[in-house]
Amino acid sequence: MNNDRRRFLEGGAAAAVLAAISGAGWPAAVLSQSYPMRPVRVIIPFAAGGPTDLAGRLIAQQLTEHFGRQFYVENIGGAGGNIGTGQVARSAPDGYSVLVAAPSYAVNPSLFEKVPYDPDKDFTAVTFAATAPTALTVHPSVPARTVKELVTYIRNDSAKLSFASPGPGTPPHLLGELFKRAFELDLEHVPFNSGGQAVASTLAGHTPISFGALPPAVQHVRQGKLRAIAITSSNRSTALPDVPTIAEAGYPEITADIWTAILVPSGTPRDIVGQLYRAIAAIIVQPEIKERLGALGYTPVGNPPEECDAQIRAEIRKWSKVVRDARIKI
Repeated sequence: MNNDRRRFLEGGAAAAVLAAISGAGWPAAVLSQSYPMRPVRVIIPFAAGGPTDLAGRLIAQQLTEHFGRQFYVENIGGAGGNIGTGQVARSAPDGYSVLVAAPSYAVNPSLFEKVPYDPDKDFTAVTFAATAPTALTVHPSVPARTVKELVTYIRNDSAKLSFASPGPGTPPHLLGELFKRAFELDLEHVPFNSGGQAVASTLAGHTPISFGALPPAVQHVRQGKLRAIAITSSNRSTALPDVPTIAEAGYPEITADIWTAILVPSGTPRDIVGQLYRAIAAIIVQPEIKERLGALGYTPVGNPPEECDAQIRAEIRKWSKVVRDARIKI
């Protein structure tokens, strides 16, 4: 490449050239050699402030530093994550549209009559970036400190109590439904558009009980503004090691983890998928990033694309059974 052509490609006309390349059917090898050469859109299909948003923004920021090109976040919420997910599914498979997926990605095909994506055909897995425990928390005005005490309190309260979740059909909502069924409780579900909004409602005492991912709640628990009754994941959280799991209380079936996976549209060049995977896997184990994720309640994962894909398929099977058994539809 001569100097004039190099300066042209590195200058302000690069975006136009790349747009022409992307639309002209150039070989994948050409597209991936210098990836990325323009900003990359990172879609978070939820409102800001929830666990997926917190993890996704941290990863996008670090990818920007790693590649030297901007990975910019767009929050496209609505329909339990379906709207943003559908937009990425319809995007060009060139590595410039990335989805930050959560368990709703695996739940929604069973929950909704129709979703704007096919999890078997529309996406390629990059990696499970991190997982976070879910938690059962209450407003400090609730006197219960254990699962047993909370069940007794709900049964004896003359008013119908409610629990908050990040939205209909999200794993925290399904956990709440499992909790109701396990203890035969009269408990009203109040859905919100994000984990942050659900936590805010419980902080204010509007919905005295909450099921949700730990990251939006962990600081409030540490400050005494919320009380964590149990971790509703398989293991205790390193962020709140003194809080027992609900399995320790004798109810291992009421469990779920919140995961953050990185996906791209199917057909994205494998070399680009590999670049993203290797970058994220290296980023999340850096001591500073690992510490920041841990402070939010996250555990880094960074597994290869094939393992990520297998885990997502297992999640789809798991939640399909839960939705079917609980007869939940939206």
